[in-house]
Amino acid sequence: MIKARNIIKSYQNGESRFQVLKDISLDIEDNDFVVILGASGSGKSTFLNVISGLERPDSGKVFYDGKDITALSDNELTSFRKENVGFIFQQFYSVVDTFIVGRTLGMNALAGVGATGSINFLIVGFVMGVCGGCVIPIAQRFGAKDYSDMRRYVANCVWLGIVLSVVITVVVCILCRDILMWMKTPEDIFEYSYQYIFIVFLGIPATYLYNILSGIMRSMGNSKIPLVFLIISSAINIALDLICIINLHMGVSGAAVATVASQLISGILCLIYMMKKFEILHITKDEWKLSMPHIGMLCAMGVPMGLQYSITAIGSVILQSSVNTLGATAVAAVTAGSKVSMFFCCAFDALGTTMATYGGQNVGAKKLDRLGKGLFACSIFGIVYSIVAFIIMYFAGGTLCGLFVTDASKELLDSSREFLLINAAFFIPLVFVNVIRYMIQGMGFSTFAILSGVFEMIARTLMGIFIVPVFGFTGACFASPLAWIMADIFLVPAYFYVKRKLERTLNGEKTAAA
Repeated sequence: MIKARNIIKSYQNGESRFQVLKDISLDIEDNDFVVILGASGSGKSTFLNVISGLERPDSGKVFYDGKDITALSDNELTSFRKENVGFIFQQFYSVVDTFIVGRTLGMNALAGVGATGSINFLIVGFVMGVCGGCVIPIAQRFGAKDYSDMRRYVANCVWLGIVLSVVITVVVCILCRDILMWMKTPEDIFEYSYQYIFIVFLGIPATYLYNILSGIMRSMGNSKIPLVFLIISSAINIALDLICIINLHMGVSGAAVATVASQLISGILCLIYMMKKFEILHITKDEWKLSMPHIGMLCAMGVPMGLQYSITAIGSVILQSSVNTLGATAVAAVTAGSKVSMFFCCAFDALGTTMATYGGQNVGAKKLDRLGKGLFACSIFGIVYSIVAFIIMYFAGGTLCGLFVTDASKELLDSSREFLLINAAFFIPLVFVNVIRYMIQGMGFSTFAILSGVFEMIARTLMGIFIVPVFGFTGACFASPLAWIMADIFLVPAYFYVKRKLERTLNGEKTAAA
């Protein structure tokens, strides 16, 4: 059994402190299945890190089978985590989806779907971001026990969602062919791309439905049910992929229909559950009235988060446009290679999360001298892993990519292997991107971490506009490595800057105390 009692956690933010966890208590019984979901920056990872012993709270206690783990030493906590704590990655769903399309429909279909990935993320990512932001005022009203105003926000979420999803759907569907032409989608995969992304765009209302309803449930303290419906949706998606593609012979349209249908089903399940279980959400006629102040607040919260989700895709869209000019084989090679590379890159995300925790802990404890030591140790681990990953890809990269396509030609396998090897050769710069970026974020300077993403976007844009047209597929292979290097050029001096700033602040506090 796990008990969290009155957990408070804050981080240094420049010269001030930002409180992330505010008096959080939670009981998790044996055999319970508990999920913590929420918008970006809401404190999910911080709370998980606290109850797993990766971070120490500012105050409060965590008990594991009656043992207070917050009272353990660092060495004791290390032993505790080794025996009782585990983490898993979340990349497998998209890999399975791509695997089904590639194995059942072949290279051109894989390339057609892959060619839409960046624009899909740009548009659909914006919608998902808006949903994440819109539930914030709902959660705030729920926490304040102002249920009438909460229902007004829910009602206006419905009105906003109807208008937003319809407008976006109509616009992107009308412009769908033009967008693909602007992205220079190859003729031999153009119809595959159009059939797939057009149906996905038609499903934007379904995307909004699930994400806003699941977000509302989470904001009211029910995180388990949305996850259950998401798992059901994922299983349905895979089953419908096979039925629509193999049994009904719908091609890539079947893959898109499966995706949209599974999202719609999960949204409907959320709606039915909320109508039956959440009496507090029975909205009155007066509360259903359109309220511009409520709409304004929802937009103020949702639109910036939507832009945050989608702006990172701009560089990828431009780069994808350049890759598309190289033909279907190049697009398929990048698609398959990216999925394999994504799997190996999970470790870098884990290293980054570790550094965010480590940086926050030591800044909070005012042990700035430990920051460099932790950064060095984590970087060494990442470098060793990068070398091992490169060796694996050198000998098995082509085989791994070949798993995604049944009719893989020698050119496709060679191209995908080239993509993997070039990217893997620059995994060491990627190590520094993750460990330094997250370290800076953990130190309380999130703006610098965000700016590094802007540098990556600029790099991919420049590669797409100037390098790929000259050097072809090889130039596309170097796009991400250059983005990582440009991010490092910004991050390394940024780290030393924020560290010196914290040191001056700490020395000033010591002088004032003396």
